[in-house]
Amino acid sequence: IVFSAARLTPPDHTGVARAHDLPSSILSFRRPADRVRDTGVKGAYYAGHWVDLEDCAGTYQPNPSECSGCAKRSTCPRSRSRNAPLGGGTDDDVVYDVVVVGAGCIGGAIVRELSRYDLRVLLLESADDVSQGATKGNSGIVHAGYDDAPGSLHAKFCWPGNQMFPQLDRELRFGYQLNGSLVIATDEKELKVLDELMERGRKNGVERLRIVGREELFEMEPALNPKAIAALHSPDAGNVIPYEFAIALVENAVDNGVELRIRREVTDIKRDGGSFVVTARHWEPGNYVEARKRMGKSVDGSEPAGGGVGKGAVAAIYRLGVAVPSLAIAAMGAMMALDGSVDGDARLRSAATAALVLVAAVVLLLRSRGPSVSLRDLVDRCSPPVGKGDGGSRTIFPCPDPVLGKGVLVQTTLWGNLILGPTARDVHLEEARGMSRESIQEYILSKCKQLCPYFDPKETIHAFCGARAKSSRGDWIIEPSARDGHFIHVAGIDSPGLAGSPAIALEVVRLLRAAGLETPPNVSFNPNRAPIITPKAGMKGLKMGPVGKNDSNGTDAEEAVMASNVICKCEKVTELEVVRAMRRSLPIDSSQAIRKRTRAGMGHCQGDKENYNCECRVRAIIARENGVSVEEVGGRPWPATSTLSQRWIDDDEKRDLEARMAAAQ
Repeated sequence: IVFSAARLTPPDHTGVARAHDLPSSILSFRRPADRVRDTGVKGAYYAGHWVDLEDCAGTYQPNPSECSGCAKRSTCPRSRSRNAPLGGGTDDDVVYDVVVVGAGCIGGAIVRELSRYDLRVLLLESADDVSQGATKGNSGIVHAGYDDAPGSLHAKFCWPGNQMFPQLDRELRFGYQLNGSLVIATDEKELKVLDELMERGRKNGVERLRIVGREELFEMEPALNPKAIAALHSPDAGNVIPYEFAIALVENAVDNGVELRIRREVTDIKRDGGSFVVTARHWEPGNYVEARKRMGKSVDGSEPAGGGVGKGAVAAIYRLGVAVPSLAIAAMGAMMALDGSVDGDARLRSAATAALVLVAAVVLLLRSRGPSVSLRDLVDRCSPPVGKGDGGSRTIFPCPDPVLGKGVLVQTTLWGNLILGPTARDVHLEEARGMSRESIQEYILSKCKQLCPYFDPKETIHAFCGARAKSSRGDWIIEPSARDGHFIHVAGIDSPGLAGSPAIALEVVRLLRAAGLETPPNVSFNPNRAPIITPKAGMKGLKMGPVGKNDSNGTDAEEAVMASNVICKCEKVTELEVVRAMRRSLPIDSSQAIRKRTRAGMGHCQGDKENYNCECRVRAIIARENGVSVEEVGGRPWPATSTLSQRWIDDDEKRDLEARMAAAQ
């Protein structure tokens, strides 16, 4: 559940607060004024730390001439990056050294690392944008690694990956907040667990861990449950916005030569002599297909319309929503034949050094040797996209359950919100599948209430869920296939996969080299990426008004007009930020894609038509930039994964949430 600004009853100076019967779900709290630091508001988070607005030039906001992709003045073709060929030739048209399928944070980290080398790399994604699977519903916590079993792959990659994030953010500017974490103990039994976590962290190489007593704890976080007696503090834990992280990785990779194709669902992989044959279906949303047909245009985005939709006609029409990837793959030393139909086969031919890498996706099915992977379903969360958080500036964990693990937690975000959640429901269990949305909300609220019991559930503005793969092995799978040594599995990457992703990418490159891949350096590699969001000082230099009053004509000559024209009132998103995102290296054809890059529509009103109608404004800009009709532009899906009964909740639903919080024990 997502909350806007929530009001707290402040605790007294001893750390004993007035108790409230509040639900556990994702919360947002109002912090004291001197602690309110929302990225984009008078500054930004950069390489883990806050940078004031006057210091952003040269740090968070680099010289455009020093960044990859900043000079682009056109949008990408439909469903592919501008450097990806249209296809339609013979099997010998395109030769790839590596093909990666699955554009979440793991696949994104792998292709970004591969872009350092003089290789031809293709990234395939079955959804309609990057980061639409497990990454989209991720909490964004960059874990430190003290909770992972010593000797596991979780432990091997989490701490090294954690330590790579400051430098990654210096280069990619996705926004990284080094806020630290606290694991709370409320009794002597849980205090012993903190000692165990300290020792586990020591074995895993985690540095700077310490246990803080009650007095210091409430100085650090005064809004905690008054029953808290101590906590394990890890100053190296941090957080990111997970989809912004993945977008930055893939964007920079494409700027450095990687080719991207979205809406390509891998349906089959076979060995054919010296080749891997990968069958991939290209789908398009049904509303887009019908709109193109009405206008006499071809469904695949090419002109003229005469060719129709080829083999993909039925698939394109029935695929009304986001396609969930079943596999994520990378192929080494491969040729790929690409045709112009909406539904085609991608044939990969390779030399003796051929390899495939499996990257974890939302649902990963391994039918041959090795452990099975089940879907860890519906990571339910509550997060206030625009409110201020005073559940604490640090990420707050309960003592981990020996079976359920880290459990539901309280977490701030870079944008000033507080996230409560997630649950972790195994979908192979009937009782998990049968949980109602009401019981899910009450469960989250009850657990978070035990950590920080001061928030107002009536400030809820959004709720969302996610899904993740989970291996029956109890650990990640990062290894060559037992059936084919050139086929490398990177699968079952659950928490703390985001934290470990950059270190996992290094390991995958090592495995590819071991399989025979040569990696000459890419002499033109540019690691630097400019941010899309411009920090602002209130409304200075900004203009709001009815549609059309402040709009530009989209030309470079009117950049100043675009920079002042507010498209989303709640988040102060400007027309220039939308255009800047459109002209980057990834294809964008929906308001949802812009929402993930600029936060347009993520504010308090959630794009309410009766407020500022920002989604319609965004769709009009997308249509103008892509040279298409507004009918061809995708919107924000509803209900998607929300556990709310309506997109804009009314007073009745707010009261229901308040009642669930009061009922939570």
